[in-house]
Amino acid sequence: MSNVITRAATGAFDWLNARAPGLMPMYRKHMSEYYAPKNFNFWYYMGSLALLVLVNQIVTGIFLTMNYKTSAAEAFASVEYIMRDVEWGWLIRYMHSTGASLFFIVVYLHMFRGLMYGSYQKPRELVWILGMLIYLVLMAEAFMGYVLPWGQMSFWGAKVIISLFGAIPVIGQGLTEWIMGDYLPSDATLNRFFALHVIALPLVLLLLVVLHLGALHEVGSNNPEGVDTKHGPKGNRWSKTAPTDTIPFHPYYTVKDLVGVGFLLIIGAFVIFFAPAFGGLFLEHDNFTEANRLVTPAHIKPVWYYTPYYAMLRVVPDKLGGVLVMFSAIAVLFTVPWLDRGKVRSIKYRGLSYKIALGIFAFSFIYLGKIGSGPGTDQTETYIGRVLTVCYFGFFVFLWVYTFFGLERTKPVPERVSTHD
Repeated sequence: MSNVITRAATGAFDWLNARAPGLMPMYRKHMSEYYAPKNFNFWYYMGSLALLVLVNQIVTGIFLTMNYKTSAAEAFASVEYIMRDVEWGWLIRYMHSTGASLFFIVVYLHMFRGLMYGSYQKPRELVWILGMLIYLVLMAEAFMGYVLPWGQMSFWGAKVIISLFGAIPVIGQGLTEWIMGDYLPSDATLNRFFALHVIALPLVLLLLVVLHLGALHEVGSNNPEGVDTKHGPKGNRWSKTAPTDTIPFHPYYTVKDLVGVGFLLIIGAFVIFFAPAFGGLFLEHDNFTEANRLVTPAHIKPVWYYTPYYAMLRVVPDKLGGVLVMFSAIAVLFTVPWLDRGKVRSIKYRGLSYKIALGIFAFSFIYLGKIGSGPGTDQTETYIGRVLTVCYFGFFVFLWVYTFFGLERTKPVPERVSTHD
Protein backbone atom coordinates (compact mmCIF):
# COMPACT_ATOMS: atom_id res chain seq x y z
CA MET A 1 0.00 0.00 0.00
CA SER A 2 2.79 2.40 0.94
CA ASN A 3 4.56 1.64 -2.37
CA VAL A 4 1.41 2.52 -4.30
CA ILE A 5 1.07 5.81 -2.43
CA THR A 6 4.75 6.59 -2.98
CA ARG A 7 4.51 5.90 -6.73
CA ALA A 8 1.36 8.01 -7.00
CA ALA A 9 2.99 10.91 -5.16
CA THR A 10 6.13 10.62 -7.29
CA GLY A 11 4.06 10.53 -10.46
CA ALA A 12 2.07 13.60 -9.43
CA PHE A 13 5.26 15.43 -8.53
CA ASP A 14 6.89 14.54 -11.87
CA TRP A 15 3.76 15.66 -13.72
CA LEU A 16 3.73 19.02 -11.94
CA ASN A 17 7.47 19.54 -12.31
CA ALA A 18 7.30 18.88 -16.06
CA ARG A 19 4.64 21.57 -16.49
CA ALA A 20 5.98 24.10 -13.99
CA PRO A 21 9.75 23.52 -13.92
CA GLY A 22 10.38 26.81 -12.11
CA LEU A 23 8.63 25.75 -8.91
CA MET A 24 11.26 23.31 -7.69
CA PRO A 25 14.24 25.69 -8.07
CA MET A 26 12.22 28.33 -6.22
CA TYR A 27 11.39 25.87 -3.44
CA ARG A 28 15.03 24.85 -3.10
CA LYS A 29 16.30 28.46 -3.09
CA HIS A 30 13.93 29.65 -0.38
CA MET A 31 13.40 26.50 1.69
CA SER A 32 15.53 23.36 1.49
CA GLU A 33 18.66 25.10 0.15
CA TYR A 34 18.29 28.37 2.01
CA TYR A 35 20.92 28.06 4.73
CA ALA A 36 20.25 30.00 7.92
CA PRO A 37 22.57 30.47 10.92
CA LYS A 38 22.32 27.56 13.33
CA ASN A 39 21.88 29.67 16.50
CA PHE A 40 18.44 31.27 16.03
CA ASN A 41 16.67 31.86 19.35
CA PHE A 42 13.20 32.82 20.61
CA TRP A 43 13.23 36.19 18.85
CA TYR A 44 13.43 34.53 15.43
CA TYR A 45 9.96 33.04 15.77
CA MET A 46 8.33 36.42 15.11
CA GLY A 47 8.77 36.57 11.34
CA SER A 48 7.04 33.25 10.70
CA LEU A 49 4.33 34.07 13.26
CA ALA A 50 3.63 37.35 11.49
CA LEU A 51 3.17 35.39 8.25
CA LEU A 52 0.78 33.00 10.02
CA VAL A 53 -1.35 35.87 11.36
CA LEU A 54 -1.38 37.50 7.92
CA VAL A 55 -2.88 34.33 6.45
CA ASN A 56 -5.44 34.26 9.27
CA GLN A 57 -6.44 37.85 8.56
CA ILE A 58 -6.88 37.22 4.84
CA VAL A 59 -8.91 34.02 5.25
CA THR A 60 -11.18 35.32 8.02
CA GLY A 61 -11.55 38.65 6.21
CA ILE A 62 -12.86 36.87 3.11
CA PHE A 63 -15.61 35.21 5.13
CA LEU A 64 -16.52 38.46 6.91
CA THR A 65 -16.97 40.32 3.61
CA MET A 66 -19.62 37.80 2.56
CA ASN A 67 -22.09 39.26 5.05
CA TYR A 68 -20.82 42.81 5.61
CA LYS A 69 -22.80 45.79 4.26
CA THR A 70 -20.84 48.89 3.21
CA SER A 71 -23.48 51.36 4.26
CA ALA A 72 -23.64 53.70 7.24
CA ALA A 73 -27.23 52.59 7.79
CA GLU A 74 -26.47 48.84 7.64
CA ALA A 75 -22.79 48.35 8.58
CA PHE A 76 -23.28 48.01 12.33
CA ALA A 77 -26.34 45.79 11.91
CA SER A 78 -24.46 43.55 9.47
CA VAL A 79 -21.68 43.03 12.04
CA GLU A 80 -24.33 42.15 14.64
CA TYR A 81 -25.87 39.75 12.12
CA ILE A 82 -22.48 38.09 11.64
CA MET A 83 -22.08 37.78 15.41
CA ARG A 84 -25.57 36.50 16.20
CA ASP A 85 -27.08 34.78 13.15
CA VAL A 86 -24.31 33.60 10.82
CA GLU A 87 -23.22 30.11 11.79
CA TRP A 88 -19.81 30.39 13.49
CA GLY A 89 -19.80 34.07 12.50
CA TRP A 90 -18.84 35.13 16.02
CA LEU A 91 -15.77 32.90 15.85
CA ILE A 92 -14.66 34.31 12.49
CA ARG A 93 -15.13 37.87 13.70
CA TYR A 94 -13.20 37.26 16.93
CA MET A 95 -10.43 35.47 15.03
CA HIS A 96 -10.13 38.55 12.83
CA SER A 97 -10.21 41.12 15.63
CA THR A 98 -7.84 39.13 17.85
CA GLY A 99 -5.59 38.46 14.87
CA ALA A 100 -5.19 42.20 14.29
CA SER A 101 -3.78 42.70 17.79
CA LEU A 102 -1.61 39.58 17.61
CA PHE A 103 -0.28 40.85 14.27
CA PHE A 104 0.98 44.04 15.87
CA ILE A 105 2.38 42.21 18.89
CA VAL A 106 4.58 39.94 16.77
CA VAL A 107 5.51 42.80 14.41
CA TYR A 108 6.61 45.02 17.31
CA LEU A 109 8.67 42.16 18.75
CA HIS A 110 10.10 41.49 15.29
CA MET A 111 11.16 45.14 14.96
CA PHE A 112 12.64 45.17 18.46
CA ARG A 113 14.68 42.09 17.62
CA GLY A 114 16.05 43.96 14.60
CA LEU A 115 17.17 46.79 16.88
CA MET A 116 18.68 44.35 19.40
CA TYR A 117 20.76 42.40 16.92
CA GLY A 118 21.50 45.12 14.34
CA SER A 119 19.58 43.36 11.58
CA TYR A 120 19.32 46.66 9.69
CA GLN A 121 23.07 47.11 9.23
CA LYS A 122 24.91 46.54 5.96
CA PRO A 123 24.07 44.60 3.81
CA ARG A 124 20.48 44.37 5.13
CA GLU A 125 19.38 47.99 4.81
CA LEU A 126 16.83 47.14 2.10
CA VAL A 127 15.39 44.34 4.24
CA TRP A 128 14.78 46.87 7.04
CA ILE A 129 13.27 49.48 4.70
CA LEU A 130 10.87 46.94 3.19
CA GLY A 131 9.95 45.79 6.71
CA MET A 132 9.16 49.36 7.71
CA LEU A 133 7.01 49.80 4.60
CA ILE A 134 5.12 46.66 5.67
CA TYR A 135 4.61 48.25 9.09
CA LEU A 136 3.34 51.48 7.50
CA VAL A 137 0.89 49.68 5.22
CA LEU A 138 -0.21 47.48 8.13
CA MET A 139 -1.08 50.56 10.17
CA ALA A 140 -3.17 51.97 7.33
CA GLU A 141 -4.82 48.59 6.76
CA ALA A 142 -5.70 48.20 10.44
CA PHE A 143 -7.06 51.74 10.70
CA MET A 144 -9.39 51.29 7.75
CA GLY A 145 -10.57 47.94 9.06
CA TYR A 146 -11.17 49.54 12.45
CA VAL A 147 -13.65 51.97 10.90
CA LEU A 148 -15.75 49.30 9.17
CA PRO A 149 -17.79 48.00 12.19
CA TRP A 150 -19.24 51.53 12.42
CA GLY A 151 -19.46 51.61 16.20
CA GLN A 152 -19.11 54.76 18.26
CA MET A 153 -15.34 54.56 18.56
CA SER A 154 -14.97 53.61 14.89
CA PHE A 155 -16.90 56.70 13.79
CA TRP A 156 -15.30 59.19 16.16
CA GLY A 157 -11.85 57.66 15.85
CA ALA A 158 -12.08 58.02 12.07
CA LYS A 159 -13.23 61.61 12.42
CA VAL A 160 -10.38 62.54 14.76
CA ILE A 161 -7.62 60.78 12.83
CA ILE A 162 -8.73 61.99 9.39
CA SER A 163 -9.19 65.52 10.76
CA LEU A 164 -5.48 65.56 11.61
CA PHE A 165 -4.79 66.17 7.94
CA GLY A 166 -6.66 69.45 8.36
CA ALA A 167 -3.61 70.78 10.22
CA ILE A 168 -1.65 70.87 6.97
CA PRO A 169 -1.48 74.49 5.80
CA VAL A 170 -3.45 75.52 2.69
CA ILE A 171 -4.55 72.06 1.51
CA GLY A 172 -5.55 70.57 4.87
CA GLN A 173 -9.30 71.10 4.78
CA GLY A 174 -9.65 69.98 1.18
CA LEU A 175 -7.50 66.92 1.84
CA THR A 176 -9.65 65.94 4.83
CA GLU A 177 -12.86 66.15 2.80
CA TRP A 178 -11.23 64.24 -0.07
CA ILE A 179 -10.22 61.37 2.21
CA MET A 180 -13.66 61.15 3.85
CA GLY A 181 -15.59 61.89 0.66
CA ASP A 182 -17.87 64.08 2.78
CA TYR A 183 -17.78 66.60 5.60
CA LEU A 184 -18.16 63.79 8.16
CA PRO A 185 -17.47 60.03 8.01
CA SER A 186 -20.34 58.60 5.95
CA ASP A 187 -21.26 56.09 3.24
CA ALA A 188 -18.54 57.44 0.98
CA THR A 189 -15.93 56.93 3.72
CA LEU A 190 -17.09 53.37 4.37
CA ASN A 191 -17.07 52.45 0.69
CA ARG A 192 -13.58 53.68 -0.02
CA PHE A 193 -12.17 52.32 3.24
CA PHE A 194 -13.76 48.95 2.52
CA ALA A 195 -12.23 48.85 -0.97
CA LEU A 196 -8.80 49.80 0.34
CA HIS A 197 -9.00 47.42 3.33
CA VAL A 198 -10.21 44.40 1.36
CA ILE A 199 -8.47 44.76 -2.00
CA ALA A 200 -5.82 47.45 -2.46
CA LEU A 201 -3.81 47.38 0.78
CA PRO A 202 -3.74 43.56 1.14
CA LEU A 203 -2.27 43.34 -2.36
CA VAL A 204 0.38 45.93 -1.48
CA LEU A 205 1.05 44.12 1.81
CA LEU A 206 1.52 40.75 0.10
CA LEU A 207 3.84 42.30 -2.49
CA LEU A 208 5.96 43.91 0.22
CA VAL A 209 6.12 40.63 2.18
CA VAL A 210 7.38 38.80 -0.91
CA LEU A 211 9.97 41.54 -1.55
CA HIS A 212 10.97 41.52 2.13
CA LEU A 213 11.57 37.77 2.11
CA GLY A 214 13.28 37.92 -1.29
CA ALA A 215 15.67 40.63 -0.11
CA LEU A 216 16.38 38.69 3.09
CA HIS A 217 17.18 35.49 1.23
CA GLU A 218 19.53 37.32 -1.14
CA VAL A 219 21.78 38.63 1.64
CA GLY A 220 21.09 35.93 4.25
CA SER A 221 19.70 36.12 7.76
CA ASN A 222 21.38 37.85 10.66
CA ASN A 223 21.78 35.96 13.94
CA PRO A 224 22.01 36.66 17.70
CA GLU A 225 25.80 36.91 17.49
CA GLY A 226 25.60 39.51 14.73
CA VAL A 227 28.43 37.68 12.95
CA ASP A 228 28.36 36.80 9.25
CA THR A 229 28.42 33.07 8.60
CA LYS A 230 31.76 31.90 7.19
CA HIS A 231 32.33 29.91 4.00
CA GLY A 232 34.76 27.12 4.81
CA PRO A 233 36.52 24.86 2.27
CA LYS A 234 34.19 21.95 3.07
CA GLY A 235 30.95 23.92 3.41
CA ASN A 236 28.60 22.07 5.74
CA ARG A 237 27.21 18.53 5.85
CA TRP A 238 24.44 19.41 3.36
CA SER A 239 26.37 21.41 0.76
CA LYS A 240 30.01 22.12 -0.03
CA THR A 241 29.12 25.65 -1.20
CA ALA A 242 26.99 26.62 1.83
CA PRO A 243 28.31 28.63 4.80
CA THR A 244 29.85 26.40 7.46
CA ASP A 245 27.78 27.55 10.46
CA THR A 246 24.35 27.16 8.84
CA ILE A 247 21.58 24.60 8.53
CA PRO A 248 18.83 24.28 5.89
CA PHE A 249 15.77 26.36 6.71
CA HIS A 250 13.62 23.35 5.84
CA PRO A 251 13.13 21.05 7.62
CA TYR A 252 15.00 22.38 10.68
CA TYR A 253 13.51 25.82 11.17
CA THR A 254 10.13 25.00 9.68
CA VAL A 255 9.75 22.30 12.34
CA LYS A 256 11.12 24.59 15.06
CA ASP A 257 8.66 27.32 14.02
CA LEU A 258 5.80 24.89 14.63
CA VAL A 259 6.55 25.23 18.36
CA GLY A 260 6.02 28.98 18.12
CA VAL A 261 2.91 28.46 15.99
CA GLY A 262 1.43 26.13 18.61
CA PHE A 263 2.20 28.59 21.40
CA LEU A 264 0.61 31.51 19.50
CA LEU A 265 -2.47 29.45 18.64
CA ILE A 266 -2.94 28.57 22.32
CA ILE A 267 -2.74 32.24 23.30
CA GLY A 268 -5.07 33.23 20.46
CA ALA A 269 -7.58 30.54 21.39
CA PHE A 270 -7.57 31.64 25.03
CA VAL A 271 -8.30 35.24 24.03
CA ILE A 272 -10.98 34.31 21.48
CA PHE A 273 -12.91 31.96 23.77
CA PHE A 274 -12.46 33.64 27.15
CA ALA A 275 -11.62 37.34 26.67
CA PRO A 276 -12.18 38.49 23.06
CA ALA A 277 -12.42 42.16 24.08
CA PHE A 278 -9.34 41.74 26.33
CA GLY A 279 -10.50 44.34 28.80
CA GLY A 280 -11.35 46.83 26.08
CA LEU A 281 -7.88 46.70 24.47
CA PHE A 282 -8.71 44.48 21.50
CA LEU A 283 -12.36 45.57 21.16
CA GLU A 284 -13.42 48.83 22.83
CA HIS A 285 -16.67 48.86 24.78
CA ASP A 286 -17.89 51.97 22.92
CA ASN A 287 -17.64 50.07 19.65
CA PHE A 288 -20.47 47.77 20.72
CA THR A 289 -22.78 50.80 20.34
CA GLU A 290 -23.83 51.95 16.87
CA ALA A 291 -22.21 55.15 15.60
CA ASN A 292 -24.07 58.33 16.48
CA ARG A 293 -22.73 61.59 15.13
CA LEU A 294 -24.70 63.50 17.79
CA VAL A 295 -23.18 61.72 20.79
CA THR A 296 -19.45 61.94 21.46
CA PRO A 297 -17.79 59.18 23.56
CA ALA A 298 -16.39 60.30 26.89
CA HIS A 299 -12.83 59.48 25.82
CA ILE A 300 -11.88 59.12 22.16
CA LYS A 301 -8.81 56.97 21.75
CA PRO A 302 -7.44 54.55 19.12
CA VAL A 303 -6.72 50.83 19.49
CA TRP A 304 -3.75 50.01 21.72
CA TYR A 305 -1.23 49.58 18.88
CA TYR A 306 -1.64 53.25 17.87
CA THR A 307 -1.65 54.71 21.36
CA PRO A 308 2.12 55.52 21.63
CA TYR A 309 1.86 57.78 18.59
CA TYR A 310 -1.49 59.15 19.74
CA ALA A 311 0.12 60.09 23.06
CA MET A 312 2.84 62.02 21.20
CA LEU A 313 0.13 63.83 19.28
CA ARG A 314 -1.73 64.80 22.45
CA VAL A 315 1.19 65.96 24.58
CA VAL A 316 2.26 68.56 21.99
CA PRO A 317 0.09 71.66 22.55
CA ASP A 318 0.14 72.80 18.91
CA LYS A 319 -2.00 70.72 16.53
CA LEU A 320 0.33 70.96 13.54
CA GLY A 321 3.32 70.34 15.80
CA GLY A 322 1.64 67.26 17.26
CA VAL A 323 0.91 65.88 13.80
CA LEU A 324 4.51 66.44 12.71
CA VAL A 325 5.85 64.75 15.85
CA MET A 326 3.52 61.79 15.42
CA PHE A 327 4.45 61.15 11.79
CA SER A 328 8.13 61.88 12.46
CA ALA A 329 8.10 59.15 15.14
CA ILE A 330 7.31 56.65 12.37
CA ALA A 331 9.50 58.23 9.68
CA VAL A 332 12.62 58.25 11.88
CA LEU A 333 12.52 54.44 12.04
CA PHE A 334 13.37 54.36 8.33
CA THR A 335 16.67 56.15 8.99
CA VAL A 336 18.08 53.68 11.54
CA PRO A 337 20.43 51.88 9.07
CA TRP A 338 22.20 55.19 8.40
CA LEU A 339 22.12 56.56 11.94
CA ASP A 340 23.90 53.53 13.39
CA ARG A 341 27.58 53.51 12.44
CA GLY A 342 28.46 50.90 15.06
CA LYS A 343 31.18 48.35 14.35
CA VAL A 344 29.24 45.45 15.88
CA ARG A 345 25.64 44.37 15.38
CA SER A 346 24.47 42.33 18.34
CA ILE A 347 23.50 43.86 21.66
CA LYS A 348 25.57 41.11 23.30
CA TYR A 349 28.77 42.88 22.26
CA ARG A 350 27.65 46.52 22.22
CA GLY A 351 28.50 49.05 24.90
CA LEU A 352 26.55 49.45 28.13
CA SER A 353 25.30 52.88 27.07
CA TYR A 354 23.60 51.43 24.02
CA LYS A 355 21.86 48.77 26.13
CA ILE A 356 20.59 51.40 28.55
CA ALA A 357 19.45 53.66 25.69
CA LEU A 358 17.57 50.82 23.99
CA GLY A 359 15.91 49.92 27.30
CA ILE A 360 14.81 53.53 27.83
CA PHE A 361 13.53 53.65 24.25
CA ALA A 362 11.42 50.50 24.75
CA PHE A 363 10.10 51.74 28.11
CA SER A 364 9.22 55.13 26.61
CA PHE A 365 7.27 53.52 23.78
CA ILE A 366 5.32 51.22 26.13
CA TYR A 367 4.53 53.94 28.67
CA LEU A 368 3.48 56.34 25.90
CA GLY A 369 1.03 53.61 24.88
CA LYS A 370 -0.39 53.68 28.41
CA ILE A 371 -0.72 57.47 28.32
CA GLY A 372 -2.34 57.37 24.88
CA SER A 373 -4.97 54.88 26.04
CA GLY A 374 -5.99 57.12 28.96
CA PRO A 375 -8.42 60.04 29.00
CA GLY A 376 -5.66 62.63 28.51
CA THR A 377 -6.93 64.87 31.29
CA ASP A 378 -4.11 64.24 33.77
CA GLN A 379 -1.63 67.12 33.53
CA THR A 380 1.09 65.09 35.24
CA GLU A 381 0.84 62.39 32.56
CA THR A 382 1.03 65.10 29.91
CA TYR A 383 4.39 66.27 31.28
CA ILE A 384 5.59 62.67 31.60
CA GLY A 385 4.49 62.08 27.99
CA ARG A 386 6.56 65.04 26.81
CA VAL A 387 9.64 63.72 28.59
CA LEU A 388 9.11 60.25 27.13
CA THR A 389 8.60 61.70 23.64
CA VAL A 390 11.97 63.43 23.99
CA CYS A 391 13.46 60.11 25.15
CA TYR A 392 11.95 58.35 22.12
CA PHE A 393 13.55 60.74 19.65
CA GLY A 394 16.62 61.06 21.84
CA PHE A 395 17.43 57.40 21.21
CA PHE A 396 17.97 58.08 17.51
CA VAL A 397 20.07 61.19 18.20
CA PHE A 398 22.10 59.23 20.75
CA LEU A 399 22.56 56.35 18.29
CA TRP A 400 24.06 58.65 15.68
CA VAL A 401 26.31 60.60 18.06
CA TYR A 402 27.39 57.49 19.96
CA THR A 403 28.48 55.59 16.86
CA PHE A 404 29.49 58.38 14.46
CA PHE A 405 32.04 59.86 16.85
CA GLY A 406 33.33 56.46 17.96
CA LEU A 407 32.22 56.77 21.58
CA GLU A 408 31.09 53.15 21.84
CA ARG A 409 33.29 50.64 23.67
CA THR A 410 32.41 47.20 22.39
CA LYS A 411 33.26 43.68 23.53
CA PRO A 412 35.32 41.34 21.33
CA VAL A 413 33.15 39.69 18.69
CA PRO A 414 33.64 35.95 18.04
CA GLU A 415 35.02 34.86 14.71
CA ARG A 416 32.24 32.34 14.07
CA VAL A 417 28.61 31.77 14.93
CA SER A 418 28.20 29.78 18.13
CA THR A 419 26.24 26.53 18.18
CA HIS A 420 23.72 27.81 20.73
CA ASP A 421 22.79 31.33 21.80
